[in-house]
This record gives sequence, structure tokens and C-alpha cells, in this order.
Amino acid sequence: MERIYSIDYIKFFAIFAVVVIHVFPLDGFAGYFIIDNVARFAVPFFFAASGYFFAQKMKHEDAPFLYFKSYCLKLIKLYLVWLIFYTCYDVVLILLDEVHIAEKLKAYFEQFTLLNLLYYGKGTSGYQLWFLTALIWSTIAVYVFFRFKQITLLFLISFCLNLIGLLGQAYTMFIKFPINSTRDAMFFGLFYTTLGVFFASNSRLSGLNKVSGRTFLGLALIGAVVQPMEGYILDKVLSGSHGEYFFSTILLTAFLFLFALNHKKLGKGLYVTKVGANALGIYIIHVFLLDVFNKFIKFVHLDHLSENFIWNLCYTLFIFTFSYFTYDYLQKIKRNVKQ
Repeated sequence: MERIYSIDYIKFFAIFAVVVIHVFPLDGFAGYFIIDNVARFAVPFFFAASGYFFAQKMKHEDAPFLYFKSYCLKLIKLYLVWLIFYTCYDVVLILLDEVHIAEKLKAYFEQFTLLNLLYYGKGTSGYQLWFLTALIWSTIAVYVFFRFKQITLLFLISFCLNLIGLLGQAYTMFIKFPINSTRDAMFFGLFYTTLGVFFASNSRLSGLNKVSGRTFLGLALIGAVVQPMEGYILDKVLSGSHGEYFFSTILLTAFLFLFALNHKKLGKGLYVTKVGANALGIYIIHVFLLDVFNKFIKFVHLDHLSENFIWNLCYTLFIFTFSYFTYDYLQKIKRNVKQ
């Protein structure tokens, strides 16, 4: 299978955008609103990339089920390992608090419902783990429809579900949605994963190769401008929900992905492309490191610096870099243990 460097190249900027969202304070400065909304393409792009590569492998596998099984088991193992890690971390923090330990532990583990653990990926301080559970369930659905050659049908179904799910995110002013969170597998992850699969498996999209990469990039940049505008209207004018996903997110993600497919060699040989290939590792571990350093900053009474733009920018670069090298070091330890 041909290596697509451009996807890893864009994943570098996507994972950096995720760290920016988590580091910068919500109301730290006026420009954050724009940065926060533009950065919303990141997680949808991760889903699309996962779906694309999964479909590409499935097309060339002699035993598709065995690949599907190994791929899902890999994701499940990854989720369980980090679920246990964040659980242990949270329990240690509760024990160190030394105040009302029993009550806090009871309240903490009450969140460990089957729905939270197996579907929403919630319950621990590792709130970003929802991506893994959403990807697992989305991949299972994709496999079923892929085997029956009904990806186009799944794409239409998931698109409708995503539009419905948006009512529970940014468009809450129009309707009171009965589900508390629609940032999950069914309403969110499934569509973007299927979008990647659709790009990989639909031969009718071959005509898009005639469209120049500059056109797709231009459309993506327009989407990057429209997305914060849509976010501003929904949040400030119509009093909707801040920090969510929008209809323009679909267009931005699709055009950006098509641009990547049009320039597959983009980023080849660059260090940022190598970092982008490890985006999932950075995504998983950066929340832990951010929490540790936030607690240290608060302990030394420097938390007032969060209102400073330069500090937040440098802090973002630090968390991003430290997360990459920490995860890379953990992978080296893992390889040594296996050997």
C-alpha cells in the first residue's frame, strides 16, 4: 500500500491543535475563540484518517476478518491499558488528598458504569479516551457494511446521524436534545470514520483527481474561516454551545482530506511528518502530562500566568514536545520488553 505522507503531515498540525485547545484557557484572550474553533478539524481528521487506512488494508487483505479482529483488539488493548493508567492516577490523587477519602472513592467509582466505560469512554481524568471507544464501535459498524458492500448506505446513514447529533452540540438553541452528549460513536465518530472509508473505497471519486490540490486547499481554507464565523454566530449571537463541532466542520475536514490525497508526497522526509505519525500517542498521554504540570504550576502559585498569551503558547509547545518524547520513550521500552 502506497505511503501517504501528507496525512501524517497534516496530523502533526491536527494534534498540535488538540493540545492548543486543552492548554489555552477558555476566556484567556479574545483571539482564543478563533483558534479554538479553527482547531476543531483535528479529531474529525483523525477519524477520517483511521477509516481511510482501515479500508485500504481491508481491500488488499486475503482474510479481511482477521485484519479487522487484530485491528480492533489493538485498539481495545490500547484503551484498556490507558483506562487502567488514568484510573490509578486518579485514585492516587484521591489518596494523597487525605480528606474524605472513602466518600471520594465511592463517588469516583460510581461513574464506572458499563455505558461510560464501554461506549462513552468516560469516568476518569483521561477524558480524551472517548476517541478510542468511538473509533472501536465505528470500526465495527464499518466492517459490517464493508463486507456487505454497503459503504455508501452507511455514509448516508452516518451523515444523517451526524446532522442529528449536531443538535446536541452547537445547535442546542433550536431543539432540546434528549441525549446529554452526542460526541460519541453513533453521532460523531461513525460519520467521520465512514468519510475516510468512503474516500478509500468509492471508485466514483476517481474523477476528483482532476481537481487541483490548490482548489481543495482553497476550499479547506474557506472552511477554516467559515467555522469560527459559524461558531461565533451560534455562541455569541444565538447563545448556543461553545467549543463544539459545526456543519462547516464536515466541509473543512472533507476538503482538507481530499487535499492530502491529492498531494500524497507532501511532508515526505520532514521531521514534523514523523511526529504526526505518532499523533495518537501524543493525544493519549498529553492530558496526563498537562494535569501533572498544571498541578505543579498551581502549587508554586504561578497559575496566574494562564492569562498571558506568550506563556500559553510556550506552555503548549512544552506539553506537545514533552508528550511526543515521553510516548516515544515508552514505545522504545515496549519494544525492548518484547525483545
